[in-house]
Amino acid sequence: MSKSGGCLCGAVRYLIASDPAELGACHCEMCRRWSGGIYLAVKAAGADVTLTGGKNIGTFKSSDWAERGFCKTCGSSLFYRVTLDGPYKDTYHFAAGTLDDHDGLTLSEQMFIDLKPQAYSFAQKTHDLSTKQIEEMFAGIAEQP
Repeated sequence: MSKSGGCLCGAVRYLIASDPAELGACHCEMCRRWSGGIYLAVKAAGADVTLTGGKNIGTFKSSDWAERGFCKTCGSSLFYRVTLDGPYKDTYHFAAGTLDDHDGLTLSEQMFIDLKPQAYSFAQKTHDLSTKQIEEMFAGIAEQP
């Protein structure tokens, strides 16, 4: 099984060769500003991803370890991709709203849980990571030779 998706205008499409079953939520300020709310995404290894519409894909380096991808034509937020060398390199987090099919997805993780606005709440029990935990995770990778 695989999952596919794309931007609002159809200029950019993607295919995830694996069938991601887990959905993550990010509450960091950048993701909230970028997505207009909670950034819900499915994770995929770069080797499993095929992107089409390359000339229409824009990227923005949003941190020392990642970039955000969007459609230059319609402005759709498409993905967050880890660029830092290490075990997460080229891991994509595709915006859940850009998927063609949402069947089989389960919310399993929330990142930057300490930054979550009070008004946001999910019924599911999730694995929650704080800002400190995420910064320590990436700092450990960045410090490796």
